[in-house]
Amino acid sequence: MDQLGLRLGAVLGLEESTATRLLWTVVVILVLWIVRTAVLRIAWRSTDDPRARYAWRKAVTYITALIGIVGVGRIWVSGFQSMATFAGLLSAGIAIALKDVFANLAGWFFILWRRPFVVGDRVELAGHRGDVVDLRVFQFSLMEVGNWVDADQSTGRMLHVPNGLVLTSPLANYGQGFEYIWNEIPVLITFESNWRKAKAILQRIADARSEDPGEKAAQEIHEASKSYMIFYSALTPTVYTSVEASGVLLTARYLCPPRRRRGTEHMIWEDILESFEVEPDIALAYPTRRFYTQDRTRSGGGEQSGGE
Repeated sequence: MDQLGLRLGAVLGLEESTATRLLWTVVVILVLWIVRTAVLRIAWRSTDDPRARYAWRKAVTYITALIGIVGVGRIWVSGFQSMATFAGLLSAGIAIALKDVFANLAGWFFILWRRPFVVGDRVELAGHRGDVVDLRVFQFSLMEVGNWVDADQSTGRMLHVPNGLVLTSPLANYGQGFEYIWNEIPVLITFESNWRKAKAILQRIADARSEDPGEKAAQEIHEASKSYMIFYSALTPTVYTSVEASGVLLTARYLCPPRRRRGTEHMIWEDILESFEVEPDIALAYPTRRFYTQDRTRSGGGEQSGGE
């Protein structure tokens, strides 16, 4: 290796020691690249699961990068004895200038340690919602949902969120501990409608169309309760009754997977419209204006009153 360094130094016009270090650096990087490629090929052949492949790629990349930094550092550190002094003088300035970088790095460690989410989870952070598709040292990537698209469906945009936000902003995870979310569909009917019959119809539709988590959801809640204060007295669909200015409000509340919220709403609303269509004593309410006139012969005054 010394002979190769001597020849490389002569060709590049460098000192022998510098050329030797440069040559060793290339060797270390090349060996690590070969090892990384070989390990990933073995992992790719052993599994077809995208999650497992992603985990292998990230783990091997981080390990080889760490080994490379340590190895290359040991090669060159002897040539920079004053680096410690130089770093000490500039440490305060670097900390201020790169505070966001350090915050993102701390956020990355927090994500790996506490695991508030993993790749594949649907999360909401700092007003951004989406499915986590990638996690890097300084940022993670989301496939955006919501925004101008209703019912949490994908917009097709990729969001890159700094890791440091997990330390300063509330984070919502749609599936951690419990794979379902509660969704509600408000149905407003007129005061003249048979609200009891409408409520029974809506309850029947919700029971038929909503997810039936059964023992699976109960087991998930039991496991989640070991780490969080989570409990539900009932997991079955429920229809609540209230009164609004324009009519009687019936609200169907049911469980569904986060990624199927719009699909379940679509099916439930179609069933509601078809069921109410054949019921003459049930009508959906909408903003209306009604006028009432007083009979002149009976009132004597001929006045007219109006109301909404």
